[in-house]
Amino acid sequence: MGGAWAARSAVALVGRVVNDVVSFVVFTILDLLDVMLCLVYKVVDYAMEAEWKPCYCSSSPRDMINGSGQILVSENGGSKVVRLSSTKLQLEDISDTLFSRPSLVSEVSRTTVRELRRIKMERGRNRRPVAALRGAAGVRSASSNTTTFTINSTIIQMLQGKIGGHTSYPVPRWSDCDCPTCTSWSSPSGSHDSLLYAHADGPKDGGVAEEDVLFIHGFISSSAFWTETVFPNFSDEARERYRLIAVDLLGFGRSPKPADSLYTLREHVEMIERSVLERYKVRSFHIVAHSLGSILALALAVKYPGAVKSLTLLAPPYFPVPKGEKGTQFVLRRVAPRRVWPALAFGASVACWYEHISRTVCLLVCKNHRLWEIAFKFVTRNRIRTFLMEGFFCHTHNAAWHTLHNIICGSAGKLDGYLDAVRDQLSCDVTVIHGRNDEVLPLSCSYDVQCKIPRAHVKIVENEDHITIVVGRQKAFARELEEIWKNTRR
Repeated sequence: MGGAWAARSAVALVGRVVNDVVSFVVFTILDLLDVMLCLVYKVVDYAMEAEWKPCYCSSSPRDMINGSGQILVSENGGSKVVRLSSTKLQLEDISDTLFSRPSLVSEVSRTTVRELRRIKMERGRNRRPVAALRGAAGVRSASSNTTTFTINSTIIQMLQGKIGGHTSYPVPRWSDCDCPTCTSWSSPSGSHDSLLYAHADGPKDGGVAEEDVLFIHGFISSSAFWTETVFPNFSDEARERYRLIAVDLLGFGRSPKPADSLYTLREHVEMIERSVLERYKVRSFHIVAHSLGSILALALAVKYPGAVKSLTLLAPPYFPVPKGEKGTQFVLRRVAPRRVWPALAFGASVACWYEHISRTVCLLVCKNHRLWEIAFKFVTRNRIRTFLMEGFFCHTHNAAWHTLHNIICGSAGKLDGYLDAVRDQLSCDVTVIHGRNDEVLPLSCSYDVQCKIPRAHVKIVENEDHITIVVGRQKAFARELEEIWKNTRR
């Protein structure tokens, strides 16, 4: 028995070493490729649009100013967006992972230097304890707060450059699709007639639902993740009692994909409020959210603590940040570890680390999504899979890139506070569901949520992964949701 265990350990060690070596070579090549594509896109963008377009890999964050009145500024070494509205000027965080993603070679070099310094400091710790403590205190003191303050509307107009001018409506970029579904992004993200697409199922024959349920999908998905799987499998009783509302998030599916948006947490939440809660006059509701949608669900729950009846989170991306680590960068490395295996980790790493490679993927896939959808329908002849792939194809690089960084990575410093608020200020039931074979987000994410919210019930679904916790077991999942909602009736 001991010999077999030793052999398995040796094989696992060899596998890790091979994975590390191959990953280093592959991602070093991708680092170089992304630099080359950066130059290519600058030339093509200028040729197609007569304008040099800044990008995060080669421009200062201060240069990333868009046409909506959002201005990027620096504060205490970090970056914030100055967000202008009709009566207020607001500062909100964006993730530094947008513009700070070191190459693998430079990161390995820095790690080596840091390790050598750590060894040197340990040797001299007994001789310089006071200096070390002062250095640590200096690091901890560097912090900033997000603030909101009122400013005269005339000054806001001056800052936006609107006095004597007119509001511009950006057109789709040459690398994005221009079909009727996708061109809804030509409206500014702040316009009142710009609403998210929402699919609402209520009681038949004009009946009035007793309760509302909001469904929020995950990254590069759409409302079809729910409407084509779970919705048809609810019982007649549930259909008569609940109004089921599934929303396409800003930048995805049939929702607007504005070019002027940075897809921050605030923008996503405000669009859900305007497009669902206000539009459908929702006063209290249950929330069901998958993956990235879990972050938005928590933000909504904290904002409406008395309105949420139950909170069901599927594979929530929660990574407790160790003391001394920068949260955004820590989460980036957990979500996208820059490894070629498993395959999903490789895909996530390419999407997170490489702005121009991921834009190329969108150019090939999303710009031509109508052709891919036709081909996929012909090959699979499966309604559920076809609709899921349509949701995967229908987004822009701008939407995917900013949502990925500003929501998943950028929320690293907020999630602890959200979870604490759910624990202390909300009385709703919390259920967390995770697939045992999930290779996108580890089981520890759900258990860590339970550590923050002890009353949360964690359900591990055997033999299922990040997607099949719903797709393929939709009937069972529909019954589970009905049971959760039934138990929360007051």
